[in-house]
Amino acid sequence: MKYLLLKHYRGGPKPAHDYAPMDQWTPEEVDAHVQYMRDFAVRLQETGELVDERALSPEGAFIRSDGEGRPPVTDGPFVETKDLIAGWMVIDVESWDRAVELAGELSAAPGPGGRPIQEWLEVRPLLTMSLTDPE
Repeated sequence: MKYLLLKHYRGGPKPAHDYAPMDQWTPEEVDAHVQYMRDFAVRLQETGELVDERALSPEGAFIRSDGEGRPPVTDGPFVETKDLIAGWMVIDVESWDRAVELAGELSAAPGPGGRPIQEWLEVRPLLTMSLTDPE
């Protein structure tokens, strides 16, 4: 079963710790956080549980069809996913329990002062249907 692990900037239930946003961390704290996530991804790659992962750029916009011509584009003033979602991983594991176990481990990435940030991660099962699979 495949699961999506969504890493949020903020959101979800009340955080376990109140920490400053990453752009206010020291370079060493950012490096330690990113290295933890790299090591985690490499380990999942070695076990065959990692499907894909990406960090997301904060740039982006909402776009929709408006009939003829150029689609409308807006950048707010409402909360958008670029303000919420920092990145994601798709994992392929044997059970929901394993997905929860891995999300808990990823949640322990270090933050300011090297303390685990214990951030909330959103875990969502992926549907088996694909837009490119024939019916």
